[in-house]
Parts: sequence; C-alpha cells; structure tokens
Amino acid sequence: MNDDRVAAVPLASGEDKFRWILKSGWKGLCPRCGKGRMFQSFLKIVDRCEVCGLDYRFAAPDDGPAFFSLCVIALPLIAIVVWIQVAFDPPVWVHFVTSVPLMVLGTFLPLRPIKGWLVASQFVNRAQEAGTQHLWAQLHGTEADRNDFDQ
Repeated sequence: MNDDRVAAVPLASGEDKFRWILKSGWKGLCPRCGKGRMFQSFLKIVDRCEVCGLDYRFAAPDDGPAFFSLCVIALPLIAIVVWIQVAFDPPVWVHFVTSVPLMVLGTFLPLRPIKGWLVASQFVNRAQEAGTQHLWAQLHGTEADRNDFDQ
C-alpha cells in the first residue's frame, strides 16, 4: 500500500448511493474507491483495501447474508420443490438429483453478492450502532472523536 491515497467516489443523491452499493457489492469492490478488492476469499473480507487503505473493521454483516439468502431465495425454491412433489409425485431419488442441488446452489451462490451489498451499504450509509463510537475507538485504538468511516 502506498501513501498516494485514492479519493472516495463522490455520491450526490440517494439514487447514486443505491447504484454504487449494488455495483461495488456485486463486483466485490471497495465501497470507498471502487478499485480495491473487498474479499480475500469467497466470504472472507480483507482487512484493508490495497488501493485506498479503507479499514474494514466497520464491516459487520454478521448473519445478514444467510438470512436474506434463506428468506428471499430459499422460500421460493421450497415452493418449487413442493410443487414438483405435488404435481408429479416423483421418487425420492429425483429430489436428490434435482431439488437438493437447486437448494444448495440457490442459497450458497448469492451469499457473496449479498454480503458485498451489506458491507457497501454499511460504508455508504455510515451505519453504526448508536452510542458505540467511543467503545469502538477504545477497542481499535483510534481517536474517539474520529468516525471509523473517516480513516
């Protein structure tokens, strides 16, 4: 990492912010500069952006990606599997060949973009638990009057 920091991408309107969150999250790009990588492996977030130096300690998507994957994607897939069972009454092996891979891939593959969207959304919207700024400053050894997003 060099000291020639890249400036943050300017976001004027709410629509610009929304587009930026979707773009950087989907592509796994740094939500500040749009050039560095957000992920070091499939779901592991890097510690710092190699381009602009953004410290990803603010990122806390926790169980959000799994929740959205299960609620938004798995529920419709379950409806499809139940429909197949009711409409065609196939043997169990057909479900092992069709339904199980559909459910696994359908819930596993979207985890990375969903996690990217949540992290980008946290950064762009400066999402932080109310009243925790001083505690985070103590834990991370940063200045108490400085926001985690203004590094």
